[in-house]
Amino acid sequence: MVLQKKYEKLLPILNEQTARLYLASEAESLGRGGKQRVSRLAKVSRVRIDKGILELNSQKKSEKSNDNQRIRKVGGGRKKLKEINSKLVETLESIVSPHTMGDPMKVLLWTSKSLRNIAKALNDKGFVISYVTVGEMLKSIGFSLQVNKKTDEGSKDPDRNNQFEYINETSISFMEENQPVISVDCKKKELIGNYKNAGSEWFPKGEAPNVKVYDFIDKELGKAVPYGVYDIAKNDGWVSVGISKDTAAFAVNSIRSWWQEMGKEKYPFANKLLITADGGGSNSSRSRLWKKELQQLANELKIEIHVCHFPPGIKLSIECFRILQKTGEQDR
Repeated sequence: MVLQKKYEKLLPILNEQTARLYLASEAESLGRGGKQRVSRLAKVSRVRIDKGILELNSQKKSEKSNDNQRIRKVGGGRKKLKEINSKLVETLESIVSPHTMGDPMKVLLWTSKSLRNIAKALNDKGFVISYVTVGEMLKSIGFSLQVNKKTDEGSKDPDRNNQFEYINETSISFMEENQPVISVDCKKKELIGNYKNAGSEWFPKGEAPNVKVYDFIDKELGKAVPYGVYDIAKNDGWVSVGISKDTAAFAVNSIRSWWQEMGKEKYPFANKLLITADGGGSNSSRSRLWKKELQQLANELKIEIHVCHFPPGIKLSIECFRILQKTGEQDR
């Protein structure tokens, strides 16, 4: 920051009193929160700034104000705790290290690693230290506040890669024969009505549109249920929007609408269709209604319909079944 760089260049050439008065004037000029900001950027205590403010307000001039020599002797002042006690940093690192969590003999057993908790743990071990000093020490040894990351997927199924390879190979074989391959899924449902949406738009000043305070569903308008159909080979999409529920019948009817409006025109000689979908929702791999509605669609269009479900969650499984155009034939 600009202020921090200015302090780093200016403070070393000022004596203790002039530096104190300078920092005090900076804190007052910044207004509310100025003392805290100057203290952090200049790496000085609040006590020193408060003393400088008192001197400025009382308008008292020190007898040594014009003395360019150092007021405090070299090496004077209170020493840093980590310089006094060499074991302090080592003890601090042992407390905040991840492996200490879960050890029944440790002080911070299953507790948050807040500065106050760490300071209490150090005080219990015989050190006299404040949470502010703990924060400064943690920064000096390379620690910082961080959030956890979602990287652990849990157990892995040994057939995970084979499942995706099968879906990929099946899709490629269909497209090589110029047969349609579509991916289907129900998208996020949205309330219909005058509700607040994320984002902003340009309006004349003071004329922002008014919306409902509470996002309760309108019983008359209901929700918009968008169901998407994506043609992988043609890179085309189709969305059907319902206003009731995301059911298997609605999902299959969306596929039917896509075929009537786009599919049969792009694939006039198609005799089979491959559908890829996730394993839940209206197109669930365990839904009987989904399979029944697809069977009816296959009979109606007189084409074979193949379905590949992507593995749901961590416990991976895949179900690929084939619905033939003959009524009553068992699904495979």
